[in-house]
Amino acid sequence: MNPMSQLSRTMRNAVRQVRAIANNKRGVAAIEFGFIVPVLLCMYLVTMEASDAIEVNKKVSRMASTVADLVTQQSRMQKSEVLAVMKIATASLQPYNRSKPSLEITAIQMGTETTPVARAAWSVKLDSSGNAAAVVAKTSVINDARLDNIRTAGAFYIRVSSHLPYQSMMAYSPTGEGLGLLSAFTNIQMGETFYLRPRVSTTIPCDDCP
Repeated sequence: MNPMSQLSRTMRNAVRQVRAIANNKRGVAAIEFGFIVPVLLCMYLVTMEASDAIEVNKKVSRMASTVADLVTQQSRMQKSEVLAVMKIATASLQPYNRSKPSLEITAIQMGTETTPVARAAWSVKLDSSGNAAAVVAKTSVINDARLDNIRTAGAFYIRVSSHLPYQSMMAYSPTGEGLGLLSAFTNIQMGETFYLRPRVSTTIPCDDCP
């Protein structure tokens, strides 16, 4: 066989092999699956994370509204009763437990001036460690722009604020260590504030509250 015939046969064999490879569909589904799985997985994780964050945010808001509703139904309270209500409300955040919430209650007494001045009658804060303290000192002036819409001479308000540094499921670490770029999704601040007036009395004293 002359060299030209050998070369021609080699070329024909090469062409047949290339065509065979081009027509071979085996493994295509596996390759496509490998491309689409990361996208689907990311979509699933993002959807799951967003759903959890929305649900927790609703609970944080509901926590503040529940405390405000219960406190304003009383005619007088003790510090132990205030703390009990706050602890019950924080328990409603379960099963979320990646970070701890805090609650603040401030009783606000409006003055009788032409432009009423808001002052703290009493206040209690339940921090993320479960410790109680005063939010502001008694008779301290409360500067809050949201009061401008409800500033009425002699009025009494209960202000309840809830706070939570939300920890993402994907970025959460029990040791508190950063997880690279995912650390941007930690300590997302959630919170809500409610102002309610007493239901059964004009004021709600708390004798032993700070």
